[in-house]
Amino acid sequence: MFENVLKGKTAVVTGSNSGIGLGIAKELARAGANVVLNSYTDDAADHKLAEDVAAEFGTEVRYIQADMSKPDQCRALIEKAGAYDILVNNAGIQHVAPIPEFPVEKWDAIIAINMSSAFHCTAAALPGMQKNGWGRVINIASAHGLTASPFKSAYVAAKHGVVGLTKVTALEEAGKGITCNAICPGYVLTPIVEKQIPDQMKTHNMSREDVIAKVMLERQPSGEFATVEQMGGTAVFLCSDAAAQITGTTISVDGGWTAM
Repeated sequence: MFENVLKGKTAVVTGSNSGIGLGIAKELARAGANVVLNSYTDDAADHKLAEDVAAEFGTEVRYIQADMSKPDQCRALIEKAGAYDILVNNAGIQHVAPIPEFPVEKWDAIIAINMSSAFHCTAAALPGMQKNGWGRVINIASAHGLTASPFKSAYVAAKHGVVGLTKVTALEEAGKGITCNAICPGYVLTPIVEKQIPDQMKTHNMSREDVIAKVMLERQPSGEFATVEQMGGTAVFLCSDAAAQITGTTISVDGGWTAM
């Protein structure tokens, strides 16, 4: 359905050398888009990853290093990308602690990377989109952009902020050929989540199946992880003409989590 729907478009995806970001980047490339991968590292493996994605999907794929905790680097990423039509603000980190014990430096880092980077990248990208009369901004929020959990004060605050930024961006750009929406994943099976399972098995003295069902997916009624491919497919849909009148909203890909 979406084969080559993005041919000729260029997408910048922040925090995209692994996990959800990489899954989205690959699906955008599968749909024909040229892609800019990004993370804070600048290793040979990062550039090799870009080469591999390009070879797999036959599109142009580059890797540009930028630290999303730094406003000037967020804006420089967009400038270095040059031509761009799609911006996916995906970069994010997590830390868990009660509010009185939450480290100030962790709070600052989560707010900067998970929320402020979306503002800076969007601010830098919009003028080019306005000039072209077409653009798609997709913010990766979370189920925690719509609800909350204990001990995740910075993450929940940042993701709620991303949802608010999404709405404001959509209103400011309405009628200009530019849309802005937020994807709100629940638990997604990424390499980071996969690595957590053995530790959770030891902590709770549970089998792998019980850890997944009773700990990780306790709030996800489907009882199934979402996949990075599903995140990518949702992003492709939001970039397509079918979604041209979808703007300023959230799309939950959470197995029913936020329906409860």
